[in-house]
Amino acid sequence: MKKYGLFCLLICMAAFANAQMVKDTISHSVYVVKDSRFDLLTKKKAEINKKSADSKKPNRGYRIQVLNTTDRNQALSTKSRLLTIYPEHKTYLMYQAPYFKIRIGNFVEKSEADDLKKELARMFPTGVFVIPSDIEYKAPPEKEDTK
Repeated sequence: MKKYGLFCLLICMAAFANAQMVKDTISHSVYVVKDSRFDLLTKKKAEINKKSADSKKPNRGYRIQVLNTTDRNQALSTKSRLLTIYPEHKTYLMYQAPYFKIRIGNFVEKSEADDLKKELARMFPTGVFVIPSDIEYKAPPEKEDTK
């Protein structure tokens, strides 16, 4: 009996639900009035999201491994020496137990890394290697047309 009563109640509610329908027979269009700054804001947000996604994506490239040692003090002194000699290149101290590894640079092309490797091999005779790696690559700024 309760199910029958509930069914009848739902039927009655559905019959009166027509109150939400538009009864306009002249025009079936919807007009949206909005501030034009919303379009600019949406476009700017899309650009920011694209740049953020591009910067987080790892780029394949090369780094130069200068030192591989178990002595932490030697690794730190080598890193500070590289920072003073090559301030334009980023230097990385990595620890993979039990070794400390010093790597330098973010090179897109292997030939660029080989050029610096030749210089570093004279200063560090224990072995300098070009290592394929995920690098921090920042694209050059886009030139805007000034027409």
